[in-house]
Amino acid sequence: MEFLLGLGVGCLALLIYRMRLLNTLEKATRGQNLIRQPELGSPPQAEDSQALSVTSQLLRTLEILRENNQALEAQLADWETIINKAPIGYLQVDEDNQLIWSNASAMNLLDIQGYDMNEPRLLLEVVRSYDLDSLIEQARSQEKACQREWNHYPVSVEVANVTSPTAHLLRGYAMPLQDGKQVGVILESRDEAQKLSQQRDRWTSDVAHELKTPLTSIRLVAETLQSRLEPPLRTWVDRLLKETLRLSTLVQEILDLSHLETAGARPLKLNYINLPDLIRSAWLTLEPIAVSKHIILSYQGPDQLRFQGEEARLHRVFVNLLDNSIKYTLPERPILLQVSLIQDPTLITPNQTTATIVQIDLIDGGTGFPLDDLPFVFERFYRADPSRARTLEPFTVPQVTQSPESLFAKATQTITQDITPIPFQPSSGSGLGLAIVRQIVELHKGTITARNHPEGGAWMQIRLPQRQ
Repeated sequence: MEFLLGLGVGCLALLIYRMRLLNTLEKATRGQNLIRQPELGSPPQAEDSQALSVTSQLLRTLEILRENNQALEAQLADWETIINKAPIGYLQVDEDNQLIWSNASAMNLLDIQGYDMNEPRLLLEVVRSYDLDSLIEQARSQEKACQREWNHYPVSVEVANVTSPTAHLLRGYAMPLQDGKQVGVILESRDEAQKLSQQRDRWTSDVAHELKTPLTSIRLVAETLQSRLEPPLRTWVDRLLKETLRLSTLVQEILDLSHLETAGARPLKLNYINLPDLIRSAWLTLEPIAVSKHIILSYQGPDQLRFQGEEARLHRVFVNLLDNSIKYTLPERPILLQVSLIQDPTLITPNQTTATIVQIDLIDGGTGFPLDDLPFVFERFYRADPSRARTLEPFTVPQVTQSPESLFAKATQTITQDITPIPFQPSSGSGLGLAIVRQIVELHKGTITARNHPEGGAWMQIRLPQRQ
């Protein structure tokens, strides 16, 4: 009796195990038509005859999985061939920043020679590029795609005897992969683009030099004739002189920009300046234009802020920015300029405990930039649509303290009481003003960004490190 009871329990356990195995196998093979279904009109059959045996189903499942694996391997081989033949570089690192895969273009761009993918090594051991390593860490920590450009000096471990390598301008796009640990990097060479840009700038500078002398002669002749002619002939000379002055200004701006781009290697002539005084000086230069449109400058910030920089060039920055703001600010609207000190922990060096940034926000009273123009406002000769067609929300300037505002707004208000505003007509500039501003800011190791303020108006933000 006990034997039969044990046999029954064993058979029941075997039956339950078989049912579970069949259920699991059915789930594994679902969607692949591995279990044969009875055809329509066929006589009913027993349950065991309606499905394949467990062994047959398992064999068919393994066969299909093998075929799928072979298809995936073929696709992977095709993608590896495509990536290896691609004109752009691609490399991949694991969670420990070990280089686990790289195509031929990336090896050529980074000068990697004789690297064995079967024996991964740290990326910094293979490529001495801290910019690339920092880009990868940035993409991993921020969990999003990041971009950076840098000059790469191709000195790898295998070519350590190179004494004077030539720098190559690279642009990298790093992105975290699906597992969240590995990072893929797309690399492209910017040497050709840089060379074309340099050739363009050199040609433009040469043309500007050649134009400077004849324009000066034309201006002298026009000024001489201006005092000797009577109306209406003097009107034509006045127009000629006006256009000559405009061309002379354009030529001078091209030469200034060319000089700024070639002067990056020389040190700045730094001296301590009071930033609010520098801003006031730039505003007073442009005040007659602002008065005619009933525009005031509303300043927010400290009365005294000692900053170390090259005064003449920083003065040019504020003149260009304020001139641009006046052009596009609607009559009787204010221009807001804020100066503040902020702490940026990303700029702290081993010898410093804090890193102070001087932040300057300039918000005009216009309609803002068209969104399509924002990426290009600092490019040479690029001019946005003068209409800046964008819905203008009511612009309000926050309440400010009486002390700093009195530097600008109060003095302007007393002058503008008896002035009749002129119709607003945005003037067409040369398209070089903001390009010059960016060059000067970058020479001071700073950054400048352009955007639209939420309350309306174009918003320029400058961030400059405060030197001790």
